[in-house]
Amino acid sequence: MKIVIWARVSSREQKEGYSIDAQLRVARNKAERMGWEVVKEFAVAESARRGADRQEFRNMVTWVQKHARKHQIKAILSHKLDRICRNMKDAVRMQELEDTYGIKLVFVDNEFGPGAAGMLSFNVMAAVAQYYSDNLRTEVLKGMDERLKQGWPIGQAPYGYISVKDKNEPVVPHPEKSKTVIRIFELFATGKYTFKTLAEAVYNEGYIYQKSRPKFHRTALSYILNNRVYIGELEREGKVYRGQYRLLIDPVLFERCQNILKGKNRRTGNPEILFSGGILRCAYCGSAMVGECIRRKLRSGGCNIHIYYRCTNNSPSADHPKVRWKEEDIEAAIKSELRHMQMPNQEIRDWARNVIQAFTADTLAAKSDRRKMLRKRKTELATMQNKLLDSFLAGIISEEVFNPKAEQLKREAQEVEKQLGDLENHDADAGTKALKIFDFSQIIEDVWNGSNFAQKRTLLQIVSLNRHISDVSLCIEKSKPFDVLAKRPDLKNSGRSGT
Repeated sequence: MKIVIWARVSSREQKEGYSIDAQLRVARNKAERMGWEVVKEFAVAESARRGADRQEFRNMVTWVQKHARKHQIKAILSHKLDRICRNMKDAVRMQELEDTYGIKLVFVDNEFGPGAAGMLSFNVMAAVAQYYSDNLRTEVLKGMDERLKQGWPIGQAPYGYISVKDKNEPVVPHPEKSKTVIRIFELFATGKYTFKTLAEAVYNEGYIYQKSRPKFHRTALSYILNNRVYIGELEREGKVYRGQYRLLIDPVLFERCQNILKGKNRRTGNPEILFSGGILRCAYCGSAMVGECIRRKLRSGGCNIHIYYRCTNNSPSADHPKVRWKEEDIEAAIKSELRHMQMPNQEIRDWARNVIQAFTADTLAAKSDRRKMLRKRKTELATMQNKLLDSFLAGIISEEVFNPKAEQLKREAQEVEKQLGDLENHDADAGTKALKIFDFSQIIEDVWNGSNFAQKRTLLQIVSLNRHISDVSLCIEKSKPFDVLAKRPDLKNSGRSGT
């Protein structure tokens, strides 16, 4: 007889001395004694907490269903019933395998006899296994709530802390990582850093994230800067508990960083210099362009003020040219870039707007027709599946005919459902948004002229991804959809210009 072996222990049981190897060993011994051939083994060590979803268990069931006939599998061997059936749902799935494929459950321990008595014993043991799992979860949750009420983090200690075997203080600051957390908040609170530049600054100062990955990444920095555990707040299911551990961050410093994250207090450099704050980069080395205010005294007693921008690279390569621009020249180049998104006259502007409206209307109509067709096909497939099942149950068609056809209809129904979901997720306001963006692009130069320094910087960041400047030209990489408008052909001399 050919069999599959299943072994499982929870992480809690591993700590108590149980092991996967021990289960596999006794299962293999029984298979050898009985003369059974082991086709495949599945082993998993997983947490007992809800949400683990037993992915490997589902993989095992799927594999057995797919290869049952090919390998002539007759049984699944496990150490005990509660190793494979943690609840009644699992027991039902195992019963379905037996009913559909003739695959039985056999055990090293807890063998069940044939007939009604054996089935009753099986069901009772499955119910006991579910009770044990539910009761264990209840006790774990109770322990987690009690730990939070006492003011201590649950699970793995947050970055910057370490768990210790001390009932009076089970969580303490990590001797090195706690300093890293503090430094991250101190640097970010200055408002001078993005996540990328913050990661570089922290790394250059000698702070590391992990030995295998020394430099911090965006997700790690976001987790740290948004984690209120550092100011003594422990949150679970909407409730906030006051921590009793030593705090790493002062609440004032934490809130300052939150304001920067939310864009309420981000510094953009010197407010008197338009393109300050690293908004422009050198096209040759990628360094930030810095603004300098030059005052030249006049004989009359007054002074002329000129603002120049230069590359901040203090150690340029030999082929790095001198990059130095006047502010008014940069602004003129930017306005030229913005102007290129505008249509040359009102007639072409109206024509383009009508095209967008027509395209949007056609797209919505096509999506509506597509949705109706898919819903009709969904109903047809459901009817076909019901008829196929009725024919199988009535004995009109064999199992060999039923199974592949049922699988084919199931796959097609899933694909139809997916396509319907994609259509439902379509943004119904996309046409309106497209028109608003187009209208905005046609007055963008006027908006620029009427904006203050902060608004101009924001406008640049909205319409562009990168802004590089060389010794002779300015290159602005537009963001979507402004890049499409900027790449339009020259329409000044088109037939629609009226000239």
